[in-house]
Parts: sequence; structure tokens; C-alpha cells
Amino acid sequence: MAELPAPGPAPAAAEDEAPPRRLSATLARLRIVGFKSFCEPTIVEVRPGLTGIVGPNGCGKSNVVEALRWAMGESSARSLRGGEMDDVIFAGTATRPSRNLAEVTLFLEDATGVAPAPLEREAELEISRRISRGEGSAYRINGRETRQRDVQTLFADLASGPRASGMVSQGRVAQLIAARPEERRAVLEEAAGISGLRARRHEAELKLRQAENNLSRAEDLTAQLDGTRESLGRQAKQAARYRNLSGLVRDAEAAMFALLVARADLALGTATAGLDAARGETRAAGA
Repeated sequence: MAELPAPGPAPAAAEDEAPPRRLSATLARLRIVGFKSFCEPTIVEVRPGLTGIVGPNGCGKSNVVEALRWAMGESSARSLRGGEMDDVIFAGTATRPSRNLAEVTLFLEDATGVAPAPLEREAELEISRRISRGEGSAYRINGRETRQRDVQTLFADLASGPRASGMVSQGRVAQLIAARPEERRAVLEEAAGISGLRARRHEAELKLRQAENNLSRAEDLTAQLDGTRESLGRQAKQAARYRNLSGLVRDAEAAMFALLVARADLALGTATAGLDAARGETRAAGA
């Protein structure tokens, strides 16, 4: 079986500190279906020692390596000798119809600590990538959906990946010879197993930038809320004053109405007494 290379040795640790465990895993086999020339499900065993794939030109030997790179998270269709990513799906022949999906699964052994949580304790991993025509790719680790970035980081931690120096595809040697300094640096980082750290740093920087933006928005919102709070405070004071004045008005109106009723009762009593007296005088005069 092919053992994926692990990062180089770490600096000497202090006597009271255990050195960090080197991540490693072993590629046991590949399962390819619907990818390029592999119409039917095909399993490629990677046995201990040297595994060779031989055959005449055009039989699909390069497609095995490209299937491996594709499952590791390759995002460039051109590097897979295609115009777009859907081109990796079996296009059909004179005797076989085309397919609408392709899937490659990598079976890793001795991979404890390699996968992201909650799969970090799994010793055997099945990493699969599936593409449906017109719908894009989906990744799974042991049946759980995951991101392309997580798969790429997983293999980067193993000093491997779709563009690692150990993946020598057609024309790769010429590219390495003509590579610019920054490209050679990337190759050395992959070989040293630190490209995964760079990816994590980039992701952390993106999260930090997003957090700073959220903090800025929160500060702006806080300033707006402070202004709204002051306005609402003034309105609350005005409402309390209105309620107080309304109570005073109601009390004054009630007192006024009570006084008017009392005056009316007094006037009614006086008028009633005058009427009674006038009636008495009228009766006396008639007698």
C-alpha cells in the first residue's frame, strides 16, 4: 500500500514536552466510477511496495492519477485536461451511453487524527468526491458531507494533495524546471507539510476580517441604538408628563362638574321653594 508522506521532522522539543505526533496515512485503494474512461465501477488496489499500472497508449493510465488528484480536491479542469469540470464525466462511446455523474473514493488506513472533527479518531477513512452533470461537486468523509477546503487541508497536513510534488502528471517535470521562485517555494512547503498551516492561516485571517467587519457593523448599530434610546427617553419623559397633566385635567374637570352640579341643585331648590310659595299665595288670594 502507498503511504502518503508526512511532514518533515519538527524542531527539538523541550525535555518536559512530548514532540508533536506526525500525521500519516496509507492509501489502500481507489474506487472509480464514471470518471473519464472508467464507465463501470473499477477498484485499483495499492499494495505494499511498488504498484505499477501498465498498458498501451490511450487505455486510461493517466486517468488513474487524475482520479486520485480529483478526489483530493483538484479545482482546475485544465490541469485535468478538460475545458470544464463536467468533462471528467464519462462521455460515452459508440457502444456505451454517456453518464451523468462520476465518483472517486479514496480508502485510507492508519489515518487516526487526520480527519477533521468529529472523525479525528477514525483509523479508516473513505474520502469521496461526486460530480453530477450541471450541478457541481460534493465531498464526503465516511459518509458525512464536508467542504472541499477541509479535504484539501487534510491532504496538505499529510504533505500531499492534488498539486503536491509527489504527484507528477504529464508535463509536470518541465513545469518544475521552469517554475518561478514562488512556485518552487510552494513545492517545498508542500513537501515539508506546512501548506496546510498556510491554508489554516488564510482561513483564520478571513474569519478575523469577517469578525472585524461584524464588530464595525455592531459599533455602528450601537451608535444608532444609542441615538434611538435618547430619542425614546425624551419621548418617554414627554409621555409621563402628558399622563401627569392629563390626570390633573381630569381631576379639575371632575371638581368643576361637581361644583356645577351643586350650584344647579341649589338653584333648583331655590326655584322649587319660590314656586311653592307662589302657589300658596295664589290659593290664599282665591279664597
